Amino acid sequence: MSDRFDASTRIAESATTSLPDLGAMEADYAIIGGSIVGLSIAWGLLKRGRRVLVLDGDDGSFRASRGNFGLVWVQGKGLKQPAYARWTQKSAAAWADFSAELGESTGYSLALQQAGGYDFYFDEESLEQRVAEFETLKKELGGDYPFEVLRHNELKREEPNIGPRVAGAILHHQDGHLNPLRLLKSLADDVRRMGGTVKCGVPVKRISKRDLFEIEAEDGTIYAAPKVVLSAGLGAMDLGPQLGFSAPIRPQRGQVLITEKLPKMMNRPSGIIRQVDEGSVQIGDSKEEVGLDDRVTLETASAIAARAVAVYPDLAKAKLVRSWGALRIMSPDGFPIYQESSTTPGAFLVTCHSGITLAAAHARYLPAWLDGSDQAPNLEVFSEQRFAIS
Repeated sequence: MSDRFDASTRIAESATTSLPDLGAMEADYAIIGGSIVGLSIAWGLLKRGRRVLVLDGDDGSFRASRGNFGLVWVQGKGLKQPAYARWTQKSAAAWADFSAELGESTGYSLALQQAGGYDFYFDEESLEQRVAEFETLKKELGGDYPFEVLRHNELKREEPNIGPRVAGAILHHQDGHLNPLRLLKSLADDVRRMGGTVKCGVPVKRISKRDLFEIEAEDGTIYAAPKVVLSAGLGAMDLGPQLGFSAPIRPQRGQVLITEKLPKMMNRPSGIIRQVDEGSVQIGDSKEEVGLDDRVTLETASAIAARAVAVYPDLAKAKLVRSWGALRIMSPDGFPIYQESSTTPGAFLVTCHSGITLAAAHARYLPAWLDGSDQAPNLEVFSEQRFAIS
C-alpha cells in the first residue's frame, strides 16, 4: 500500500554466508511470511506443540494485512465452488472462540462483530440475479446459507441513514468485521508469548533442500528447518518455483478511503462501506488489474467515494483523512491454494486473498493438514492441480 509501515524493528544480525549449524536447528517449521496468514498458521502450530520460526519481509514488502477491509465474510464466497463456501463458513464459525482466546492471552480486543453484513444493490434486476445465485448455492450446501432479502423500506428500518437510490440489500447472517491491525498485533504477540521466533526485516531470496530446507535471506544469513510453509503473499511468485510450485498468483489492486471519526451511522458492515470500532468509516472496494502498483488514483478514489455517498448520503459531509492502495493475492479462480510440493516434500504453499476471514481456519484447522494428522481437513480441491492443463 502507498503508506506501508512496519511497527516491528529490524533484527540486527551479523550477515554471514556460512551454512547453519544444522545440529542446532530449533524449529520444526520455518514460515516465510509474517503477516496474517503466516502468523495464523504459526499460532496454530504452536498450539500443537510445534517449534516455529517466522521470517518476515522488510518495509518495502507489499502487505495486504495492513491494507485490507477487515471483514469476516461468507456472503458470495464459493458461488462456483461449494467447497470454498463450506471452508469459509467453517472459519467464520470458529472466529468467536478464536477472537476470545487471542483477547484473553494478549489483552487486545479485536472488536469482532458478527451480526451479519450487507450487499447493497441499486436496481432490482441485479438484486434478483444475485438472489437466484444464492438460492442455488444454498441448495448445494444443504440449506446452510442463512440470508434474507431486504427491499428498500425493510432496509430503511435496519439502516435509517440509507439513501433513496438503494433498491435493497442481501443480509447474510454469517458475516461480520473486526479491527485487522489489532488482529495482526495480537497474533504477533501471542506467537512470541508461546515461544515462537519472529524475525522481521528478513526478505528471503533463495530456498533449497538438502537434509533440511535451507532458507537464504538477502543479507546472506541461512536458516534451516525440516518443513517450510510459504505464506509470503505475492512473494510466492518468485519463491514458489524454487520449491516446485507453479504458484499461479497475481496482484489485484484495491483502494481504500478513511473518513474522520463520525457518530454512529450504520449498524452493519458491507463489502464497500463499514464503520470501524473507533468511529471512522472505511470505503472501498475497487478491483484493478495493474500489476505491482499500489498507488492511489483520483479516478478510482472518486468512483468509490461517489458510490459510498449514494448508499449513505450523509457521507458527503465527511472529511477524508487517509487513503491507500493495497494488493490482493489472487489465484486464477480466486480460491485459496493449499499444496504440498511433489518435488520437495515438506514444503507447503498457502496463499489466499481472504486472510482475515480464513485466519480462524488457518489457526484452528490448517496445522493438522500440515502435520498430516488424521483430523486434517480435506483440502485436495484447493491444490494447484486444478490449474493443470490436461
